[in-house]
Amino acid sequence: MTDAPSPRVPARDVWRLAVPALGVLAAEPLYVLVDTAVVGHLGALPLAGLALGGTLLALVSTQLTFLSYGTTSRTARLHGAGRRAEAVGEGVQATWLALAVGLLVLLVGQLLAEPVALAMSGDEEVAEQTVSWLRIALCGAPMILVTMAGNGWMRGVQDAVRPLRYVLAGNALSAVLCPVLVYPVGWGLEGSAVANVVAQAVSATLFLRALVREGSLARPDLRVMRAQLRLGRDLVLRSLAFQACFVSATAVAARTSTEAVGAHQVVWQLWTFLSLVLDSVAIAAQSLVGAALGAREARRAQAIAAQIVRYGLIFGCVLGVVFAAAYPVLPHAFTTDAGVLGTIPHAWWFFVALQPVAGVVFALDGVLLGAGDAAFLRTATLSSAVLGYLPLIWVSLAVGWGLVGIWTGLTVFMLLRLAFVLVRWRSGRWAVEGAETPQDADR
Repeated sequence: MTDAPSPRVPARDVWRLAVPALGVLAAEPLYVLVDTAVVGHLGALPLAGLALGGTLLALVSTQLTFLSYGTTSRTARLHGAGRRAEAVGEGVQATWLALAVGLLVLLVGQLLAEPVALAMSGDEEVAEQTVSWLRIALCGAPMILVTMAGNGWMRGVQDAVRPLRYVLAGNALSAVLCPVLVYPVGWGLEGSAVANVVAQAVSATLFLRALVREGSLARPDLRVMRAQLRLGRDLVLRSLAFQACFVSATAVAARTSTEAVGAHQVVWQLWTFLSLVLDSVAIAAQSLVGAALGAREARRAQAIAAQIVRYGLIFGCVLGVVFAAAYPVLPHAFTTDAGVLGTIPHAWWFFVALQPVAGVVFALDGVLLGAGDAAFLRTATLSSAVLGYLPLIWVSLAVGWGLVGIWTGLTVFMLLRLAFVLVRWRSGRWAVEGAETPQDADR
């Protein structure tokens, strides 16, 4: 009599998916730093145009991450069920959808670029620079979304290395091309936008070539794309809740004082970076949990979930300790302003204390996304925002709580999310077996 196989997965299988995913997540912010450094030498006005244009483009792409996360969930189930051709077929349909949505974003963006830039900047010169960059960069929108879809289906079939190579190839070429186009060629800010489009074109072409090699170039299937959009609807609403919270926090910090907004920017950028680090574990969870449920192994999915939660908690605790120890030195790497440095502690210790909470929340987000439980995550995020973050942010403005109020709001937001996802995880109701996602079963 042989023992039943362990429902756990080897730790190396988790990190085999998580480490390349972290590389993909970090590639774009690192490229943006290079782009900013190059354009920054043109002067304050082009830099302001890049900052606003880049923010607008990022807002659009952030709202459409369902093409990556939703595709991973659907593809992983089919992969776990041993239906690789259909899993790749999901990637094909996600790619068609990415092209369609990307063309719509391109057309609408060209029409709205000028009025939106003017409304956000309130300055005609900054708006002119923003529009000149954004109208070129928007030409890469369909390719940005194709890359998202490509990341999604490849993660679903547990191929994490090729997406990293494809994204790095595009960004590395663009990082070399950007200073050349901006300075020797003399295109200035527009050269930065062209380099951005080149990066997206190279990465998207590599993902498209991968689909050709799989022999899965099917025609658009409206039935599958509608199912993908149903899952996407919940993820878009969830993303909107995040954006409402984070934009409100920055707005309140800006209305508090110059020192407060500077300190918030420093700590918030560190929070965002560590979110990417922790999210890499969540991406591994999506792939592994989806595959287990697709193989009708709910017990294995639940064991993987518990394992991922432990990793997230340990990872978060380690990050908390590291950044607590780094406090005497790290803020000075971002600013020498005495007022900003004196204000940073009002946010820093919230940021440090929240790392273990974030480790568990992001891990369980990945588990539930892998299970296709997007409707629950949508409701949990919206509820946490409405009940916790948004009221405290605006109350802190009214009563003068400043950064303490803003980061208390984030703390309540994270604790509410933690409560929601822990209850859902312990209930086991998310562990729906089969190759179809819950959205497909409910249609």
